[in-house]
Amino acid sequence: MDRRSFLHTASAGLGLPAFAAGQSSDRTYDKGKVRRVGLIGPGWYGKCDLFRLIQVSPVNVVSICDVNKQTAQRAAELIATRQASKKQPRIYGDYREMLRQKDIDLCLIATPDHWHALPAIEAIKAGCDLYLQKPISVDVAEGQAILAAARKYKRVVQIGTQRRSTPHLIEARDQILKEGKLGKIALVEICCYYPMRARENPPNAPVPDYLDWEMWTGPAPIYPYNPMRSNRWRAFMEYGNGIVGDMAIHMYDMTRWMLDLGWPIAVSSSGGIYVDKSGLSNISDTQTATFHHDGLDIVWTHRTWGQPPDPKYPWAATFYGDKGTLKASVFSYDFTPAQGTPIHKDVTYELEQYPEDKTEERLEKHCAPAIRGHMQNLLASIDARSKPVADIEQGFISTSACILANMSAQLGRSLKWDAAKGQIAGDPEANKLLARPYRQPWAHPDARTV
Repeated sequence: MDRRSFLHTASAGLGLPAFAAGQSSDRTYDKGKVRRVGLIGPGWYGKCDLFRLIQVSPVNVVSICDVNKQTAQRAAELIATRQASKKQPRIYGDYREMLRQKDIDLCLIATPDHWHALPAIEAIKAGCDLYLQKPISVDVAEGQAILAAARKYKRVVQIGTQRRSTPHLIEARDQILKEGKLGKIALVEICCYYPMRARENPPNAPVPDYLDWEMWTGPAPIYPYNPMRSNRWRAFMEYGNGIVGDMAIHMYDMTRWMLDLGWPIAVSSSGGIYVDKSGLSNISDTQTATFHHDGLDIVWTHRTWGQPPDPKYPWAATFYGDKGTLKASVFSYDFTPAQGTPIHKDVTYELEQYPEDKTEERLEKHCAPAIRGHMQNLLASIDARSKPVADIEQGFISTSACILANMSAQLGRSLKWDAAKGQIAGDPEANKLLARPYRQPWAHPDARTV
């Protein structure tokens, strides 16, 4: 079967109804139910997600998995201090062994991006509902396979695009955008100006005895061990999709949610390494992407050098309407009408309700309420067997659009997306890039056979 036929066949099966229609914002769930939880990737954000879940539900964390023994042991010890049982979860170095136990109701995945698809599909097939960090995949075909698996096995999958559960952004959507206070919106600018691109150039080193480098690499290309690759993996396209895949997906997904948008019609992008050329990192330090929708352009810009145009909104979305402008970020929103009184709202913190937030290491305190809300929505959706607010299909759309942006920059041309066929229209060369090569013995997931 050729690539075109594969994508057409795969996409044809993705619309099978498995849940109630629409997406729920409900947070009503059985607060007394003890759910068995497993975590694959208990690093920084894996623990952040898990501890927010523990705050809103009496879960029993039965197992965790990490290829780094030190990371896993530290996480197990911390989890024991946070969960009601005070027990340390079992530790695994291979997610397949963990999932074979069939004793998990809900699985959280917060691995490097190149390790999202295979564990997600295996967790779904093992009967788990799923909380999967964004982006859902490193290529479009992986995303198609995860979506196909979720629908086939009727699993609830929430994606970690928690802007959809951020209180002040819900308010901006409901009280500004939905009430038409901006009028006709024809342009949204989304951006990130954080100096987040790694600039180091460390030498290769022996593999630490506590790390399984072969398993860490998995289906990605294998390289000699370098501490920057394992510790700053987002700096490499081999393991993710750069700043577009990390940061643009949040703001693009937020914009689609706020404006109730589906797939882009076309995606165009350009950029490269223009300033920080001395480091080992191979992701762009400067990039612009345009997501074309019907009567609306969403334009992304990231730059890891220089100053942001608006210091109050260095990672944000700006909605331009003929009646006003709305700026929105994780910290606040500002509505400036053409006539009338401006409206400002700051992020909601919940430090008194959840005092653990005050001392938790590396916690983004401004994000904690959104993650809790996201977890509550997931639990409500699991109880109702309905689609959560950041359902896998929405994650697939936002992830794939960002992947298409990187492909456009690589190929040097705009890409027209055919959502019905699940492929790029009239561009065989581009369609070949929708699935990355996998390193043996790992096999790329196939939407037809999950």
